[in-house]
Amino acid sequence: MQNKKCAISVVIPNYNGLQYIERCLESLKKQSFQEYEVIFVDNGSQDDSVKYVRENFPWVQLICLSENTGFCGAVNAGIKASEAEYVVLLNNDTEADPDFLKELYEGISQKSKAFSGAAMMLQFQERDKIDDAGNFYNALGWAYARGKGKPEKKYRDECQIFSSCGGAAIYRRELLEELGYFDEEHFAYLEDTDLGYRARISGYENWYFPGAKVFHVGSGTSGSRYNQFKIRYSSRNNIYMIYKNMPVVQIVLNFPFFIIGFGAKLLFFALKGYGKEYAAGIKNGFSLCRKNKKYPFRWKNVGNYCKIQWQLWINIFRRFL
Repeated sequence: MQNKKCAISVVIPNYNGLQYIERCLESLKKQSFQEYEVIFVDNGSQDDSVKYVRENFPWVQLICLSENTGFCGAVNAGIKASEAEYVVLLNNDTEADPDFLKELYEGISQKSKAFSGAAMMLQFQERDKIDDAGNFYNALGWAYARGKGKPEKKYRDECQIFSSCGGAAIYRRELLEELGYFDEEHFAYLEDTDLGYRARISGYENWYFPGAKVFHVGSGTSGSRYNQFKIRYSSRNNIYMIYKNMPVVQIVLNFPFFIIGFGAKLLFFALKGYGKEYAAGIKNGFSLCRKNKKYPFRWKNVGNYCKIQWQLWINIFRRFL
């Protein structure tokens, strides 16, 4: 670790995650792959996270931000401070398997067109069940974690995915620079799907490497699976991501699916008492679109748009398998 010419820079964003830090960093000390550096980016925590890392893990590079810039701001700061050819993003509420870095490094280095590679994320409490085996997005406007809650033995095969979950994934640094890093307008949620989407538009691939395993507590920063913050930001960012990445023709083509998909989600969250938050997020998403940060359309990428559209339709059915 911390070699002068490391192959991997591990970036860990943190916000008031003191209770998770020891387990996460201790698991990195035990890695079979040792050509790496660790960059711990603190997002203006009010707990003793920074003090704890400084006193107990002096080999970790600390970046201390004065305020909470969200997942995107934190990881972008870490990426820009990194030096390695590959960047691994890792949530603070994880415990990495000893071969985690080795499997990610070997996986992506063998795929010349790969932009990213997702790890097998397993549930911390039920370690034989999947938390995330790659992210998918479909024409209903639904982003979802492949395999969530299902037995891990069903997800042991390497395959291409729509995008990698930023909670445990490896990225080619030069392509991060080419694509423009994580969009900080997202703050948190769907930023990894957005980045993977942009990579696919440009003809790059996202892969799932099941040999790289991490155990994930989940909602270590937001606090729960469903809450006002998460629901509002997710619906907001979904509208923004569609506007940003789809040409107008593609938006029109998918519009009937969006009506069904967003309508179903609105009903779902209304039944859970979060209907107003979901609707407010959609409204805020349209406001965000006015900033006109649409990803540039290039005719050379028409074939990639067609491939993506086919995947958006196929992924509707994958969601229910």
